[in-house]
Amino acid sequence: MSLAIYNTITRTKEEFVPREPGVVSMYVCGPTVYNHIHVGNARAFIVFDVMRRYLRWRGLRVRFVQNYTDVDDRIIERAREENLEVDEITRKYSDAFEDVMSVLGVAPPNVLVRATDHVPEMIEMISTLIERGFAYESGGNVWFAVEKFPEYGKLSGRSLDDVRAGERVEPDPSKRFPLDFALWKAAKAGEPAWESPWGAGRPGWHIECSAMSLKYLGMGFDIHGGGTDLIFPHHENEIAQSEAATGESPFVRYWIHNGMVNIDEQKMSKSLGNFVLAKDLVAEVPAQVIRLMAIAGHYRSDVDFGDAQFEDAKKAFERFEIFYRNAKDRVKGGGREELSREFLARFQRAMDDDFNTPQALSVLHDLVRQGNARMAQPDYWEDAAAVEDLHGMLEEFVLITELLGVKPREEPAASADLTEGLVALALSMRESARSAGRFDEADAIRSSLGELGIAIEDSPEGPRWRRTI
Repeated sequence: MSLAIYNTITRTKEEFVPREPGVVSMYVCGPTVYNHIHVGNARAFIVFDVMRRYLRWRGLRVRFVQNYTDVDDRIIERAREENLEVDEITRKYSDAFEDVMSVLGVAPPNVLVRATDHVPEMIEMISTLIERGFAYESGGNVWFAVEKFPEYGKLSGRSLDDVRAGERVEPDPSKRFPLDFALWKAAKAGEPAWESPWGAGRPGWHIECSAMSLKYLGMGFDIHGGGTDLIFPHHENEIAQSEAATGESPFVRYWIHNGMVNIDEQKMSKSLGNFVLAKDLVAEVPAQVIRLMAIAGHYRSDVDFGDAQFEDAKKAFERFEIFYRNAKDRVKGGGREELSREFLARFQRAMDDDFNTPQALSVLHDLVRQGNARMAQPDYWEDAAAVEDLHGMLEEFVLITELLGVKPREEPAASADLTEGLVALALSMRESARSAGRFDEADAIRSSLGELGIAIEDSPEGPRWRRTI
């Protein structure tokens, strides 16, 4: 079965065929490093981390490029507020971002680029746009002339008339047309600036991703990702300036956009003040629970991070942990020589359908249900086939949870040793009571262990135990 991806620019699912056989070129817009990211920002990086893991498992080599926007009006303002230099602010918040990504299990990109390291490339691209008649200088600023690019709006589906009264239009008397966007901004006192053919200044936001993605991946690379809030104007502008500068099309073959995170059905946003910082959440909640919430809905759908959703994700992860630990105890010393494919095949069908993580999680929950049913059989230990089946299911469980980034943690050795020792002591006391005919006492020990989440099963080889919570 081939992998199908919903392409934002064509508004259809398409078979994914990489530009270069066996290699995926992928660029995902990174954070503007002026503050800590919120959970809504984090979802995008979790979503694309899952895609990247899956593509690699499918046998593809992924060249993953991500940027930091480290020159921006918000960064300059934050530097003033915190009485720090701009580069101190960007280092502070890029380090904080990387710390959170590490906790969330999001692998770093193959290439991590900073806008300020690529100003020469941006100046060169802007110069090309001016030479080709797609941009003009006015008062030290350089603007992209959107009316010169007939296909403007093809990603968002908006015409110039639709956009004219739209969002994030930059008012400036030096513009010829209200929708023209900044490629270069003239220097202001006290702000970072670079020399250019148009005077001192700094690049606009949109030009950085075009210049850097083209440098590291080339024209017509495979996947460009980001949140749906970037479709217009950021990604729309990237297409216009990249295709205008090179004279080639397409700039990107597959556009992938993830939905937003809501709180009580309202988009999470710093500007609205209804956000939860990712750094605060990872300090309180296991990373796997956060990832489960992020992928519980299809990546193109908005998801709600409310109390009910947190509770559902916590319960799901607890079920995974219980199954994982119990199954590991049950298959010690036995199992299949080859990995079972039953659940993996279903998982792959789900993920091949535009990375359908809700369906993939449904497969995982079904695996856990069936595995628990195997372990609940009264004659489980006498059924070699059941033990073998469970071993195969455990291997599938481990692989699927690793691909989704929700594999349960290994129990710390000290804690595991302590649990083993205390349960062994209780079982020894129970056996002594049974041997002495004190069956009420033996039953009381078994009952007490059950209340603590330890189930006892008597087998010909002696008592066995497993966790139930």
